[in-house]
Amino acid sequence: MVERAARVGDVKRRVLLSGIRLGALACVLSAPAVRAEGLSEALAKAYQTNPQLNAERARQRATDENVPQALAAYRPQIIAGLSAGLQAVRDQLPGNVIQTATLKPWQIGVTVTQTLFNGFKTANSVRVAELQVQSGREALRNVGQGVLLDAVTAYTNVLANQTLVEAQRSNVAFLKETQAITQRRLNAGDVTPTDTAQAEARLSRGLSDLNAAEVNLAISQATYAQLIGNPPSQLRSADAVDRLLPRSREDAVGFAFREHPAVMAAGYDVDVASTSIRVAESSLLPQVSVQGSVSRSRDSDSTLGTFGTDQASVIGQVTQPIYDGGTASSQTRQAKEVAAQSRLVLDQVRNQAKTAAVSAWVANEGAKIAVSASESEVKAATVALAGVQKEAAGGQRTTVDVLNSQQDLILAKARLIGAQRDRVIASYTLLSAIGRLDVKTLALNTPDYLPEVHYHQVRDAWQGLRTPSGQ
Repeated sequence: MVERAARVGDVKRRVLLSGIRLGALACVLSAPAVRAEGLSEALAKAYQTNPQLNAERARQRATDENVPQALAAYRPQIIAGLSAGLQAVRDQLPGNVIQTATLKPWQIGVTVTQTLFNGFKTANSVRVAELQVQSGREALRNVGQGVLLDAVTAYTNVLANQTLVEAQRSNVAFLKETQAITQRRLNAGDVTPTDTAQAEARLSRGLSDLNAAEVNLAISQATYAQLIGNPPSQLRSADAVDRLLPRSREDAVGFAFREHPAVMAAGYDVDVASTSIRVAESSLLPQVSVQGSVSRSRDSDSTLGTFGTDQASVIGQVTQPIYDGGTASSQTRQAKEVAAQSRLVLDQVRNQAKTAAVSAWVANEGAKIAVSASESEVKAATVALAGVQKEAAGGQRTTVDVLNSQQDLILAKARLIGAQRDRVIASYTLLSAIGRLDVKTLALNTPDYLPEVHYHQVRDAWQGLRTPSGQ
């Protein structure tokens, strides 16, 4: 029994050393072929290529077009018309004189209409469109934060699952060798069938744990490819971003109130709803416009009295709504209710931001403690395994005691791997909760997408069907 336990300890050490050598050799052999990818590089790729983020950018570019559409009401409306046809005329004149003719009438004209006053509807509509653009930019920034946080989660999941798979493989190798030694000693009559059954059961558990780890790794790799845009290769270790985080919970809540894009977007939505009230009220005010037209017609007089007519006119028009059945009044009341709703939504979003900031702060602090506790657990489990091996060599412990101690160490390492992953994710989650998870703050090596560039390209465009990108 003592010799068997000693052999078990020697096998474990040989397997671990061989695993380390093989891992180092694999890294050396694969280094020239595949370049290691760090978290910053992965985040930059996700920022550039993520379909969800690119779709949100396209939505924002479409929102930008609301401004030139609103500004169009300041500009004149020009309409040109052309008509032509064939007309048969039969006129009966006094004295039963019949006059017939076949006319080919045609008319061409241009009408220019300019609105001078429409109850401040245009000015308020432009203001609404500009506020919608501001709100959309904050919504885009919020989506960008979500994409970057998802990318961080995917990256750390792959990294953690790769490490866990390697640990489980080392564990399975150790259990296989232990089971083989136990089987040989059973054949020699040194142990009982109970010992071999225990070794086989522990090996089956190890294989099951390895299979579960490999399944989780495959899932995390697929998620990584979806978010980042390419399958993971060699990933470098990821660190928490403590240097970018607030120093206290109160600071975190304050930053979330002031800077989180969801809160800022909701604030702009309140302004949109308030300005929309004045847009609705404009339907109750006078409307002033001027219209000028020039036209020429030929063969259009069915009395055959004239051959052609040339006309030019300038007409001013003032209208005052008296009663429209209550439509404008209803729209005004509706806009006021929407404004009240948007204010309540803003309060709700602020409360959610506060809750998210507090939760992220607590989770980040808890993750630090979890990592420290897991590191201590691994150290203690390592010491315990070494002690059990020595006691087994002295005949005070059995093989199953060594196996149990080894299993405790593997579980402790798995918890440490999970705690280290959660530590990184928690720090980025807190950064997102205060509204600062962006390219500029992280100093990513990629150009920052600036939505205001497209806005200024289309704001004062009077015509043109192509987008600034050439579509």
